[in-house]
Amino acid sequence: MKSIGITLLGVAVSLGLAGCQPASSNDLGDELAKVSERLGKIEETMKNRPAAAARPQRPRRPRPDPKAVYSVPVEGAPYKGPEQAKVTIVKAFEYACPFCSRVLPTLDQIQKEYGDDVRIVYKNYLVHPAAATIPALASCAAHKQGKYSEMSKLIWEKGFHAGRNLSRENMDKLAGEVGLDMTRYKADIDGDECKKRVQQDQAELARVGVSGTPAFYINGRFLSGAQPFPAFKVVIDEELKKAEDRLAKGDSLSDYYAKYVVEKGEKKFVR
Repeated sequence: MKSIGITLLGVAVSLGLAGCQPASSNDLGDELAKVSERLGKIEETMKNRPAAAARPQRPRRPRPDPKAVYSVPVEGAPYKGPEQAKVTIVKAFEYACPFCSRVLPTLDQIQKEYGDDVRIVYKNYLVHPAAATIPALASCAAHKQGKYSEMSKLIWEKGFHAGRNLSRENMDKLAGEVGLDMTRYKADIDGDECKKRVQQDQAELARVGVSGTPAFYINGRFLSGAQPFPAFKVVIDEELKKAEDRLAKGDSLSDYYAKYVVEKGEKKFVR
């Protein structure tokens, strides 16, 4: 293609098209004939070129069955909404993931639309551990002081969206802004308990099929990616009706998730 460009540029110069140089009518006619001949040769050459070999498609990773219910434990994990709800949405995420950030307004809309019928539980799945480990530990330390939501909000606003500054120095600064007891915070972010919590989240989510973020389990049913509100609504409405039918028959809300998701759900996704 480079040689074609050079040829056409030479023709343009001779025709006075690359600068303000007038040409006679006879010269113009001769040059146009030459252009037509050259373009015909170029077209014939392009037709005869072998087609580029198609790139082989990567096989798509198998994903959990969206109709199946998977056992996703939530005990001890931070959440927004009521302590018990008819529908529990588990969000598998990390703070270095742009799509995890993009879906936040959708989750806010879900809570606004469904109120106390839905709770959202947060579990760590680190795709970029070099960047995402420190903020995961910082949010865990904040959770131990009852300020997970406040810390998480600042990590997104003043960490990820502020040049993706997820450094330890910035996390310490945000912990101070939230009002954490800094002695306890530093002990927790550096201690074993939060590290084990992040590792446990990762293992539990991987076991039921998570391989990227964000991923969601709506009463144990898998939904992948930063989906729009209608995609969530379809599954939430189905699970809400299912829960209401069971509660009407005498099941207790306090153990609904433990019984029908954690206990009866599939314990492992087989790829």
